[in-house]
Amino acid sequence: MKTTEQNTPQTENPKMPLTRKNYILLLAGFGIILLGFVLMAGGGSDSPDEFNYAMFSWRRITLAPILVVGGFVMEIYAILKRY
Repeated sequence: MKTTEQNTPQTENPKMPLTRKNYILLLAGFGIILLGFVLMAGGGSDSPDEFNYAMFSWRRITLAPILVVGGFVMEIYAILKRY
């Protein structure tokens, strides 16, 4: 029995783990998260004696949390996607 192959470990891929597209997606995800937090801000009252119902607007209760969670999902996708 002849063996011509040697048992050598495979060398690691010298390619960078993240490409330029990954970094662009990471920045876009960060921008979406930042936009979500900006949309959540505000709605408070200047005086502690009066209650402002603008705090419970659709933008702050629904849209902003969806954007924040979507941004985190995009961050995970950007890290795991191989180009």
